[in-house]
Amino acid sequence: MHYRPAERTWRAAAESPHRSPVLHALGEMTQTLRARGDEVTFALWGPKDGDWHRFDTPLEPAAPSRPEPEASAAEPSGLAERMTGRRHQVLMSGLGKAGLYDLSAEDDATVQALAERLDEAAVRRVAHWLAAAGAR
Repeated sequence: MHYRPAERTWRAAAESPHRSPVLHALGEMTQTLRARGDEVTFALWGPKDGDWHRFDTPLEPAAPSRPEPEASAAEPSGLAERMTGRRHQVLMSGLGKAGLYDLSAEDDATVQALAERLDEAAVRRVAHWLAAAGAR
């Protein structure tokens, strides 16, 4: 379930008889909503002992994961910025496949640092390791 503060309602966000696809969908939705600057609150429901039970419910809405960048004289070029964004996206996808969906601001800063420092081949390799770890 996803909480929409403007409407003060809960809506179904993802449904599946299996937990893994739901967690993946919630992770992707969390990243998208945070990137837009939206507040993110999800509640995971599922069967337990014959009844519906609430799992992994956050105690409070999560803060936006990435602070706004400060303007500097050495702004990266459009291509460099897009490539860094792409490497960030690949790493976040790998983390999602490893089962790590709701990351802290410190985690996101670490991913951003990796995306800025590693080349494409290294980022793809790290994402592959994460995906392989999540498949086990």
